[in-house]
Amino acid sequence: MRKLKNEELNRLSVEDYQSAKKAKLILILDNIRSLNNIGSVFRTADAFRIQKIYLCGITAQPPHRDIQKTALGATDSIEWAYDKETLNVVKKLKQNGVKILSIEQADESCMLQDYNFNPDKTYAMIFGNEVKGVQQAVIDQSDEVLEIPQFGTKHSVNISVSVGICCWQYIQSSDFLK
Repeated sequence: MRKLKNEELNRLSVEDYQSAKKAKLILILDNIRSLNNIGSVFRTADAFRIQKIYLCGITAQPPHRDIQKTALGATDSIEWAYDKETLNVVKKLKQNGVKILSIEQADESCMLQDYNFNPDKTYAMIFGNEVKGVQQAVIDQSDEVLEIPQFGTKHSVNISVSVGICCWQYIQSSDFLK
């Protein structure tokens, strides 16, 4: 077995990426404080060809050196927008028929692996602040709350890891790979 060289990976150019079919998935970052986490989300979104990222509240926006450090150029390929209020984005997306999913621990949450994604629907996943999580007012406006199962002593998974887990679960559960 031989490790592939970068030029053997057949990656899309930024221009080809922007016109390529995207997953029916949008990411909403609700008051993310770490610029490295934000950059990592951009890079993960690029890997899974996510439609768009909404940066909300205190979430910083590109260009910023610390975002770029982990995004590795993904801020050029991923469509993104900023809104001061996460609820504005949620309301706008709901009006356009997007199903809103908060990723959080809640009393009536559905475990991520048990959720059935409809291939005809577009979804928006909301990821919350590293300390406070998704705002309760945002959860109240969500269609569902999905929870990542955890079995250790900690009460949460880093937001950038959560995005990767959730995007992969969506991609393998949807028709995007077909």
